[in-house]
Amino acid sequence: METFDPAELPELLKLYYRRLFPYAQYYRWLNYGGVVKNYFQHREFSFTLKDDIYIRYQSFNNQSDLEKEMQKMNPYKIDIGAVYSHRPNQHNTVKLGAFQAQEKELVFDIDMTDYDDVRRCCSSADICSKCWTLMTMAIHIIDRALKEDFGFKHRLWVYSGRRGVHCWVCDESVRKLSSAVRSGIVEYLSLVKGGQDVKKKVHLSEKIHPFVRKSINIIKKDFERYALVDQDILGNKESWDKILALVPETMHDELQQNFQKDHNSLQRWEHLKKAISKYQSNNKNDKCGPWLEWEIMLQYCFPRLDVNVSKGINHLLKSPFSVHPKTGRISVPIDLQKVDQFDPFTVPTISSICRELDAISTNEDEKENGAESDIKRRTRDYKKTSLAPFVKVFEQFLENLDKSRKGELLKKSDLQKDF
Repeated sequence: METFDPAELPELLKLYYRRLFPYAQYYRWLNYGGVVKNYFQHREFSFTLKDDIYIRYQSFNNQSDLEKEMQKMNPYKIDIGAVYSHRPNQHNTVKLGAFQAQEKELVFDIDMTDYDDVRRCCSSADICSKCWTLMTMAIHIIDRALKEDFGFKHRLWVYSGRRGVHCWVCDESVRKLSSAVRSGIVEYLSLVKGGQDVKKKVHLSEKIHPFVRKSINIIKKDFERYALVDQDILGNKESWDKILALVPETMHDELQQNFQKDHNSLQRWEHLKKAISKYQSNNKNDKCGPWLEWEIMLQYCFPRLDVNVSKGINHLLKSPFSVHPKTGRISVPIDLQKVDQFDPFTVPTISSICRELDAISTNEDEKENGAESDIKRRTRDYKKTSLAPFVKVFEQFLENLDKSRKGELLKKSDLQKDF
């Protein structure tokens, strides 16, 4: 795994922002085709600088202004906020109450720390290949629902650079949604509810919603390997007591006896399923319903969303292509066709791509640079590093946005002719 020295970060960021950051694609995204005037100019950016200096309400006229400021400030972290009624950098000059957040992508933030009560391999900011499966399942579950249940087309999934993933839903109609509608969408996508003191966090009713069934089908594919083998969720008494707390007490004695005889989580899970089945046939009127097994699977594997990030239009979220100052990893887009193959530990770090850039011989640089524009040179530079495939994923996402916009414009012009 790539070693990263945070002391080198200021110098590495200088090189990254000067020669590798994909400004053209980034501006193309946030300008959304320039269809709405001032859309980019009214967008809030915030920078976190060295020593945790935090600057909010920044905005830029164009790509060139953004580039100059990023190269001057060398931000340790970039956050993207809403599109406001006025330019954010002029918010102090606007009449009180007039400066309002008007539009923003619908965003989701899934953080591994929110699973600390159910993962056994790591805790806090640490992740490993065993628990990363939770993020893979989360992307499959949430993305399927956004696409099929809500019909959202333009979804950009991004690795946070450390322990989680973000999703940006960028459809034009979605960017205009109110906080109330955003809250409704997050509510629909939330099944695990309750704080640290709540033991049972998933409660299913007898009428199982199709969203729950489809989510369970995704979890089932990985449940045995992830939960019973890698996490060993019934591996010892302390672990299985947590699961017994989720089932009726009348089952506890028999299961405790069986669990002590069994040798591993796989055997104990089989005993648990049999006990649940027996309980259900004996207690057909029980209000807990016949879904105990699913409730356990969901509590241990279902995505845990940060509701506040999604419902607030003025909430900021870390930008794609930001650098994580603790790990040095770049916050890269995830290819939805290859979610299962995505490995956070092979994501390029700022030190690895800057080293790759240094490896380009001085001769080659001199030969090719000539009268080359900054944009051409930067494109050539990042294409020679391991950042290239991730920029390509981003470009494909932008292509789809462009096609969609052109399609909408054609539809509108056809309707105007049709009188």
